Formats: sequence, structure tokens, C-alpha cells
Amino acid sequence: MLDTIPNAEEMMALVGKPLYAVWNNLCALIDEHYDMERLWDKGGKAWKYEYKYRKGGKTLCALYARENCIGFMIVLGKDERLKFETDKETYSKEVQEIYDNTHTYHDGKWIMFEPTDTSLFNDFIRLLSIKRKPNRKQ
Repeated sequence: MLDTIPNAEEMMALVGKPLYAVWNNLCALIDEHYDMERLWDKGGKAWKYEYKYRKGGKTLCALYARENCIGFMIVLGKDERLKFETDKETYSKEVQEIYDNTHTYHDGKWIMFEPTDTSLFNDFIRLLSIKRKPNRKQ
């Protein structure tokens, strides 16, 4: 766990103003659809911070931050991959390519996106709904 949670100024200094806006928009989008625990942590070797959405011990997704870069990760297990693959062609080419180029492990595909704008957000929400139905009223 992190000793101190980064504030807005620290996050903006780390990722830059445009990506910080993307980060905030993505958090707002997830919060709009899901009522989840939100946990800050260290981001491991590749990232400075991890911001995880969890409920009942299960992770929905995680956001990552490092210098001038943000990440959005979703892990799809076997059944979830089958659901995605059934509708794969309805997703953007970028999402399809990232999915195809992601290694499949015994516990699923750990799909990492590095969004630079909000253009993939509709696909992100669709991917999240494969993992878990939204639990907030729209």
C-alpha cells in the first residue's frame, strides 16, 4: 500500500495536464457505472501508481500512472474472453489489435491500454460490462 495518496497537483505533474484530464474522465466514467472500492498502491516496476477498482475481493480493472503516461488494465478470464471474441469485430480496430497482441496466461489475458484521449472509453465500458454488470442506475 501507498504511504500517501497522490493529490491532483502530483498526478498532473507526473502524467501531464492532458493525460490527467483523460485519467479523471475515465475515473468518472467508471464511477458512473460502478460502485466499487478504490485502492491506491505502488505501480510495480513499470508504473509509479496503481489505482484499482474492486468489489468483494475481485478486481474490475486498474488504472496506472507513470511519467507522461496512463494505463488502463482489464483482465479477461476464459469465459470473459469467449464473450469478447464473440463480439470482437464490433470493437475498435485498436482494441482488437491490443487484445490480439496480449499474451494469454493461465488465468487470462491481462490487457493494458495506454489511452491518450477518450476515444476508446465506450469500448472500455463494454469490456468492463463483460467482467461485471454495472451496479449503478444509469
